[in-house]
Amino acid sequence: MRDTKDLVNMKDAIMAAINDLGDKDERVVMLDADLASCLGSTSFQDKHPERFFNCGIAEANMIGVAAGLSSMGLRPFTHTFGIFASRRVFDQAFLSVGYAKQIVHMLGTDPGVTAQYNGGTHMPFEDIALMRQIPGVIIIEPSDAQSMYELMLQCYEADKSSYTRGPRKGVAHRYPVGTKIELGKGIELATGSDVAIIATGSVMVGEGEKAVVALKKNGINATLVDLHTIRPLDTDLLEKVAKRCGKMLVCENGRYPGGVGEMVASHLIQTVPVKMDFLNVGERYGEVGNLAYLQEAFGFTSENIVKKATALVK
Repeated sequence: MRDTKDLVNMKDAIMAAINDLGDKDERVVMLDADLASCLGSTSFQDKHPERFFNCGIAEANMIGVAAGLSSMGLRPFTHTFGIFASRRVFDQAFLSVGYAKQIVHMLGTDPGVTAQYNGGTHMPFEDIALMRQIPGVIIIEPSDAQSMYELMLQCYEADKSSYTRGPRKGVAHRYPVGTKIELGKGIELATGSDVAIIATGSVMVGEGEKAVVALKKNGINATLVDLHTIRPLDTDLLEKVAKRCGKMLVCENGRYPGGVGEMVASHLIQTVPVKMDFLNVGERYGEVGNLAYLQEAFGFTSENIVKKATALVK
C-alpha cells in the first residue's frame, strides 16, 4: 500500500495507481487521447513504452482500440477529459466495452466545475448519468489522493470495467495510509442525528466538511458521508443514516437527472423515505472561470450547504 501524502495533485495519485499496477501485471496497458502531458501518463510511457498508446484526438476510436486489447487478454486504462470520456465515446463504451463484455478502465478527468478555464464545452455534468446506462460498470469519484489510489486498485481487482471521475489539479489528503477504504462502502466522516449530508468528489466532500463545523456552531449536528463509490451504491449506509437523521441533502458536482442525487432518492423512496434536498448544477451549462469563482457561481460552497441543511432541519 502506497502512502500518497506527498503527492501534490490528484493526477499523481491516478498515475501512481496505474504505474504500480503496470509494474506488477504485464497485462496492464495505457491509452491516452493526446493528453499524456496533462495527466502525466508519460510516466507510464517511460517505464513501459511497449504498453503505452497515444491514440490522438480520437477518443471514440481509443475506446474501440481498448476493447480490442481487452479481447486479447490485456487490461487497458484509457484517459481523456471527462467530457470526451463520456459523451463523445458513449456508443463505443456501451457496445464495444459493455455489450461485448470487455474490461476497460476508463478515466474521465476534470469533471464538472473542476474543468475551470476549459469552460462550458469541457465541463461534464452528465458523465455519471451516461456511465450509469452501461450495465455493470463500476463508477467511482474519490475525494482525496489516498482514496483515489486505493479505489483504483480495487476497481482493477474487481475485474470489471470501471469509470473513474476526478480532477487533475489540486489534492486533498483526507485519509492517512492504512485507513479502511473499501470499494462500494461510503465513509462516515461525521456523525449527527439532525441531518445527513451525502457528498461525492473532492469539491463537495471538502465543502461538506466545512459545513459540518458551521452547522455544529448553530446547534445542528450533521452526518457527513463521503460517497466515493457511485456504483455499487452503499445502500446499507444510506438507509442507516436516513433512519438516524430523517432528513438528507445530497451534494454532487453534476446534474440531477441520472446523477447521484436521483440514484440515492430512487433507492430511499422504496426503503427509507425521508425529506430530501439536493445540491447540483440544475438546468445550467458550464462556464469559464477558476474553481473558486465557479463554486460560488453554482452554489457549490459550504455556505450553501449550511443554508440548505438548515432549511431541511427547520
